[in-house]
Amino acid sequence: MPAVTAENPLTLPRVAAQSAAEGAGPRRAMQVTTAPSALEGEGFPVRRAFAGIDYKNLDPFIMMDQMGEVEYAAGEPKGTPWHPHRGFETVTYIMDGSFIHQDSHGGGGTISDGDTQWMTAGSGLLHIETPPEALVASGGLFHGLQLWVNLPRADKMTAPAYQDIGGGNIKLLASADGGALIRVIAGEVGGHAGPGSTRTPITMIHATVSPGAELTLPWRADFNALAYGLAGRGSAGAEGRPFGLGRTVVFGRGDSLTVRADETQESRSPNLEVVLLGGLPLREPMMQYGPFVMSTHAELAQAFDDFKAGRLGTIPAAAA
Repeated sequence: MPAVTAENPLTLPRVAAQSAAEGAGPRRAMQVTTAPSALEGEGFPVRRAFAGIDYKNLDPFIMMDQMGEVEYAAGEPKGTPWHPHRGFETVTYIMDGSFIHQDSHGGGGTISDGDTQWMTAGSGLLHIETPPEALVASGGLFHGLQLWVNLPRADKMTAPAYQDIGGGNIKLLASADGGALIRVIAGEVGGHAGPGSTRTPITMIHATVSPGAELTLPWRADFNALAYGLAGRGSAGAEGRPFGLGRTVVFGRGDSLTVRADETQESRSPNLEVVLLGGLPLREPMMQYGPFVMSTHAELAQAFDDFKAGRLGTIPAAAA
């Protein structure tokens, strides 16, 4: 990790923090939580990045799992069985290894080494995620993220859709002093936009911060702001609250955010690797039960009824 990089970040466009609104300023790190570990799907290890965080501070994000980082032996790689979704979008970002996606609406493909799969479940579908046969046979490193993004109530029953964002299409930028590499997957920062098309306005960035370097980015004042440590050690906010691997930072209000990498890093990770997320809060009721995210209990009950009746799709005959 990471799969997508730049040989010389100093040649990339630079991003400098600039005050976007009078009276705004640097965001403080209000809360730092530690993600508990769990098993997902058929038994692959995950960290639940948003556990213990009030939804009002996450909105429009629902959950995020760090999948791995795990070195599989031959025969060990696992995925998920066929399962339904309705009412939100899943964003799967693979840094190491590969995952194959297939759904009941004909979407899918293989994502690996810096690719992102953006699936709009919308009105509902069935899908499955599995490691490729070659990875199962040989084993190997697997590391990724899956983020759930809520849809506005008016868009929850939109037709399912799929975006395949190749790692080579991610927008690469550098911090003001060149000490951090910034990968913009979706949204924009400093006037530079990523390739992801989002129904709910969000920004998603994966940054690599060199030891001792500081990354300060302009951030929309009407967005929330979160940071999650994928690897390494550092601090967040103007006050420098410690965080790193497996820890999530909730930022307060402001128009810029800051993360710093410690001078000394762990031997397994030479840099601080961090995902930065921001979104425009929907401020609508959110009801989640398992794979369904709706606005009311009645809509959740309808989703289950539709799934049981086969109205969310059927498993393709070739995959059954």
